[in-house]
Amino acid sequence: MKKVGQYRAWLSGRLTRTNKIIGFTLLVLSFAGGAGGWLWMDYQSALHQPALVNKTIYVEIEKGDSLDRIIDKLVTQQLAVKPFWFKVIAFQENALKKLKTGEYELTSGLTVPQILALFVQGKTKQHAITFPEGWSFKEILHEIEKNPDIEHTLNGAGFGSVMAKFKSDMPSPEGLLFPDTYFFEKHTSDTSLLKRAYDKMQQVLQQEWLNKAEDLPFKTPYEALILASIVEKETGAAAERPLIAGVFIRRLEQNMLLQTDPTVIYGMGESYQGDIKTKDLTTATPYNTYVISGLPPTPIAMPGRDALYAVLHPDKGDSLYFVARGDGTHVFSASLKDHNVAVDKFQRNKK
Repeated sequence: MKKVGQYRAWLSGRLTRTNKIIGFTLLVLSFAGGAGGWLWMDYQSALHQPALVNKTIYVEIEKGDSLDRIIDKLVTQQLAVKPFWFKVIAFQENALKKLKTGEYELTSGLTVPQILALFVQGKTKQHAITFPEGWSFKEILHEIEKNPDIEHTLNGAGFGSVMAKFKSDMPSPEGLLFPDTYFFEKHTSDTSLLKRAYDKMQQVLQQEWLNKAEDLPFKTPYEALILASIVEKETGAAAERPLIAGVFIRRLEQNMLLQTDPTVIYGMGESYQGDIKTKDLTTATPYNTYVISGLPPTPIAMPGRDALYAVLHPDKGDSLYFVARGDGTHVFSASLKDHNVAVDKFQRNKK
């Protein structure tokens, strides 16, 4: 009986220890299950919850940036991203070695997978710069130089250097850039933007030249470009462009001086202070069309497509003169007598 009692005591102890082990194991499994469930929920939150709400931020991925560096930039911008899960999701999306440099605009509602997709696809923020019709090359350069998103490489380069970058033998870039709005990525070079505008003008000029009217006094598309720049500066009224182009073309055909003020102003350069004096009209410059015959040597501004079309499809009337009314439009006359009457009415009597 003594042995039976001892065996029962021994068995009771073993059962107690086994129960404790089972209890501890169940506790560990329960904790692991809870932790696993929490991890799964945390992962799902990182996967589906927006990383930013009610705001837009900009982040730039630079050459050499590691994934940790990119995550630091996002966290600094107060995006709700968790570094561990960001790396996990980047691994799952096979994005680790596909992130492209550039500046990105991240808008409200984007999730981590969507942000990574932007980085992989290289959908960078597009900046814009506008070159209006009638601007000079100098005005374009000033607009570029004050833009902080453009990489500045020209550093006061002269016309010759600029044309060399365009691989053009033209004497000046004046008028050779197409007026338009150009979109670009941050750090795009000034030369790259100018080249795009130059290439577009070449394309538009050739298109318009191929469809020009017959019997025009132009030997080359460049001559048409020069006159188009004058028409562009003479009027902002679209309906008047063919009329003014017609006046100038008839003057060229009849060997009359163009006598157009915008060319005089261009030739005066920095000395122009807002008013043309009599001596300015008689002072010889390559651009003073009150003195020189024919066209000036280069365009004086950027003409738009409408101005180009106008000089290649001019009005077929008989007017040789025009004078500004003062409201943005002009009076056209076929004779000097009628022109002088219009000048008296709209110009001299106002002074």
